[in-house]
Amino acid sequence: MKVLVACEESQAVTKELRALGHQAYSCDLLPCSGGHPEWHFNVDVFEIIKNKGGVLQNGHEAFVSNWDMMIAHPPCTYLAVSGAQWYYHPEDKHLPTDQRRPHPKFPNRAKDRDEAIAFFKALWDADIERIAIENPVGVMSSHIGKATQIVQPYMFGDEATKTTCLWLKNLPLLTPTNIVGKGERITFGSGKSMPKWYAEALSKAKTAEERRNLRSKTFKGMAKAMAEQWTSEK
Repeated sequence: MKVLVACEESQAVTKELRALGHQAYSCDLLPCSGGHPEWHFNVDVFEIIKNKGGVLQNGHEAFVSNWDMMIAHPPCTYLAVSGAQWYYHPEDKHLPTDQRRPHPKFPNRAKDRDEAIAFFKALWDADIERIAIENPVGVMSSHIGKATQIVQPYMFGDEATKTTCLWLKNLPLLTPTNIVGKGERITFGSGKSMPKWYAEALSKAKTAEERRNLRSKTFKGMAKAMAEQWTSEK
């Protein structure tokens, strides 16, 4: 199958698809960190969809007659419910949302969210027969409908929690392959806790961009399940 993996610099899913013999390419505005620039389009994904390919990161060209499937991982910064606290001024919590001021640190947050929603919708409406889009719990359920399925890494052999919503078009639900423990959590002095893998990822990150990339990682077991199960349905 010819598969476009959109918004994936890690190449986690792309490598699993390639291991099965599929003609898979990752695409992201960032250079790939997965070690295979010969499989990576380092441009806007809609250029690749429109032109059915383009120039790869290694300088070579790759074109396809038609994409059979797209698996997309659009940025979740402005879509996830975890970022809701940054939309409004902290002093306006007592007011109706339409009367609250923008957050002083992020005055353009609402505009950024609208652009992220439009990007997600454009991916969903792409002229590709089979489409899967993943994102955490967020606002998209109110814009294109409830997620088709919600999965966790621990359903596919990785002892970790990371609630992942999947919107699927002409693709089957993922079937758990190896249900294991949910993994350790770290509790802070404030009483709040988070998965250990997430806390460790944040501690390793030196920049906001690194934090975003580590936070959005696709666990190997889930990537393998996507590659195997979605390409077996033709």
